Amino acid sequence: MTDTIATATALRHCDHVGGVPLERLAARVGTTPFFAYDRALLNERIALLRATLPAGIDLSYAVKANPMPAVVQHLSGLVDSLDVASAGEMQVALDTPTPADRISFAGPGKTPQELSQAVAAGVTIEMESATEARRIAETGERLGIRPRVAVRVNPDFQVKGSGMRMSGGPQQFGVDAEQVPALLAQIAATDLELLGFHIFAGSQNLNAEILCEAQRKTVDLAVALAEHAAEPIRYLNVGGGFGIPYFPQDQPLDLGAIGENLAGLLADVVTPNLPDARVVVELGRYVVGECGVYVTRVVDRKESRGKTFLVVDGGLHHQLAASGNFGQVIRRNYPVAIGGRGDATETEAVTVVGCLCTPLDLLADNVELPPADVGDLVVMFQAGAYGLTASPAAFLGHPAAAEVLV
Repeated sequence: MTDTIATATALRHCDHVGGVPLERLAARVGTTPFFAYDRALLNERIALLRATLPAGIDLSYAVKANPMPAVVQHLSGLVDSLDVASAGEMQVALDTPTPADRISFAGPGKTPQELSQAVAAGVTIEMESATEARRIAETGERLGIRPRVAVRVNPDFQVKGSGMRMSGGPQQFGVDAEQVPALLAQIAATDLELLGFHIFAGSQNLNAEILCEAQRKTVDLAVALAEHAAEPIRYLNVGGGFGIPYFPQDQPLDLGAIGENLAGLLADVVTPNLPDARVVVELGRYVVGECGVYVTRVVDRKESRGKTFLVVDGGLHHQLAASGNFGQVIRRNYPVAIGGRGDATETEAVTVVGCLCTPLDLLADNVELPPADVGDLVVMFQAGAYGLTASPAAFLGHPAAAEVLV
């Protein structure tokens, strides 16, 4: 089963978002550029995951993918838990109806102040080092609270094909698998409530078999490490890494194969060996990425030595990833369209650039688009994840982009 819900197909008509005509939405927002997220598409994506993954899997939303409060509020009613990566994101999550014990806090370099806030809030802290474990125990003793913790594990295997590898070899993320038994002994000597493990290998992977293999290795590692824990394992976060297609050659992830593999792992490995474990799949980009667009307006059209440029009022300071400066080794164009021209047959080769005074501000290079002029809207797709908050919004002092959930 391939994942092809309405998302890009619906949005690429490029005249409506969430049922609202694009120009009307721009008038409602009051300015360009802006990000628009379609709540109906968010609902569809969660429904697809619920229908395809086994019933024994809990869904967690990784807030870092899109921490807009309205988006997090909406998703809090659809998923089982939320994962945060800072005290700021934790506050956004705590403002939703999600109980604190269904919020996890991951990330290296948590400050003592952040750890104190997390302990006081009662969220699950996914520890990244022995130092964090010691600080959390001291904080719990000081506050008179028994902290809820899990160990983030840096596994002894790597996952090929991921956009960002976050496991295997030396990593700033997590505790090396071979060091975990000693850390579990340290935890057992303190008043920490150990819930289990978080094992995440990498992000943005479109190869289902590679992901299935990683899940199998993850579960096997968790079972082996559980033998060193003083308490039964009640929490196993197997990460996510589900990718979405950004470029023409990308094929959508075979979500059905992932679901079948997880069902087998639950029945054959997890239930017999970790019967108390709540198994969590944590997803960010896969949930929100295809449900959003970045809309910017043409402020100038110019010809330069045979090349046509559309200069827009947005740029990499809002949508860094589309410029190719967010991890791309070889720059490729994100999907782009001219607003309201989805049915146009005439096209021309243009390059879309932003308003920043740097040649890095390139949003689409030599793409075929319907003819456009000053005042037209340019729509960039796959903009629901790692957009505004993953971009250098203060660069060169231009205004921030607006955000709207429709």
